[in-house]
Amino acid sequence: MTAITTTSLGSRLDTALGRLTMYRLVLWVLAALAAYSLLLNVLGWLTFGLPEMIAHLVLCLGLTYGSNRAIAALFHVRPHLESSLITGLLLYFLFWPSQLTQGIQVAELAGVALACVLASASKYALAWRGRHIFNPAAAGAFLAGLTGLNIATWWAATPAMLLLVLPGALLVLYRVRKLTMAAVFTVVAVSVVTADLLQSGMALPEALWQPLAQRPVLFFVGFMLTEPLTLPPRRWQQLAEAAVVGVLFAVPYDLGFVFSSPELALLVGNVLAFAAGQRGAVRLRFVGRRPLTPTTTEFSFRPERPVRFTAGQYLELHLPPDQAGDRQAGGRQAGKGDGKGIRRVFSLTSAPGAPLLTIGVGTAEPVSSAKRSLLGLVPGDRLSATTVGGDFVLPRNPSTPVLLIAAGIGITPYLAHLADATAAASGAGRAGASAAGQGGPAGNRDVVLLYLAKNAAELAYAEELQRSGARILARLGDGSAPPPAFMQDAGAERIDAAALKKLVPDVAGREIYISGSPASVRSLGTAARRAGARRVHEDSFTGY
Repeated sequence: MTAITTTSLGSRLDTALGRLTMYRLVLWVLAALAAYSLLLNVLGWLTFGLPEMIAHLVLCLGLTYGSNRAIAALFHVRPHLESSLITGLLLYFLFWPSQLTQGIQVAELAGVALACVLASASKYALAWRGRHIFNPAAAGAFLAGLTGLNIATWWAATPAMLLLVLPGALLVLYRVRKLTMAAVFTVVAVSVVTADLLQSGMALPEALWQPLAQRPVLFFVGFMLTEPLTLPPRRWQQLAEAAVVGVLFAVPYDLGFVFSSPELALLVGNVLAFAAGQRGAVRLRFVGRRPLTPTTTEFSFRPERPVRFTAGQYLELHLPPDQAGDRQAGGRQAGKGDGKGIRRVFSLTSAPGAPLLTIGVGTAEPVSSAKRSLLGLVPGDRLSATTVGGDFVLPRNPSTPVLLIAAGIGITPYLAHLADATAAASGAGRAGASAAGQGGPAGNRDVVLLYLAKNAAELAYAEELQRSGARILARLGDGSAPPPAFMQDAGAERIDAAALKKLVPDVAGREIYISGSPASVRSLGTAARRAGARRVHEDSFTGY
């Protein structure tokens, strides 16, 4: 894509995690935690009893998996089986394993079983226009608790489990880019609990350690609060939710029929997120595709109802990996999947309010099973999206100048930015061109776009870029000059701080947006900051 390379630990971690979707990573981390809990029991660090823990694990996984398949069949929808296994593992850690040595505890087992079934049912019954509102594990645990059969104890919050819960939660939070949200929740929750413990006479070190080691702060924030399907779309909304949920998580209260619990705090946060985001499922009908470059393709969809989003946000598509099988590979190879799951995230390239939703996708061989599904679509095919969100949006103030840097397929979110800005300015006249060496008008905004591609054939969306009126700089990896006359040759030198200052003299006065592979984004972000940029927004493309 570019000549930019980096060997930092962060880039290597991004590359490794990029091979897994968020769902697959969470599933594997929770599975590792479950295996670790069994080992702790063998070592005597947990005292539930190994047969009891295995029976509890089989019960939670079996019932959530089976009930999810059964309810999905009842509603005539395709179940997301990874999600059901994740829910089962979460409930495994939320409910205390029943002690079989004391006889079969019918009420306790019935409570756990009910929580598993209700968790699966909540995805379909506690939904609005096809979109589930609540975290399934939290909903199942809360509703089961109301029956009095069993209550969630969140036994994962033990010092021994912390040894693996902490790195596991950090790994997931890093992958989903929710470390700041997690920090807000953790600071709020720990501060409230610590203040209460200090008032009771506990020493400060113990008062700080107790909420981290003996309350489910880290497990809660790593595996439940930051679930993408129940988050609001914007970063500031997510931070506000984290603060509110942190208070509800930590402050004790008893209203008679309900009392404070982590699951209730999360459910309240889910309601706030639902109010702020896309209310209702996104149903799409495939319209068609067009090649953008030899290795990229644009796909167009018509939504059943208008989709609320802001330019620069993404769409998470639900793509069964076998959809292209019979049409492209005889139903064999394409149906195998690639181990990354069936939900993938794509930047929207269409402007908000456009009649069609469009995405640009890298389709160079070898393609993933999800991309085979896209390539196998025929006009009229139906599919759905589970999430619309993201915070890679331009400043609200149109007078704020911006520098957009795209590495390869990272050009996609900028198409929506430029189209939206142009549409907003239509009928109002165009702003005059900026001074020589500065930006150009995209609508009424001062925009410079630096486009990094392998060669001229890989420059996508040339017509759209020209129509935007923005100043376009192109750097081609093969050293050639960009053929479109409206594009300025950015030369062949490596894009570092000095090169950015030379190409965009007022780079320090612009808000910087960088989109592309994790390695490119990391390197270009470093260059922008060293060039004096104060606000740098990054959008890494991983895991699809």
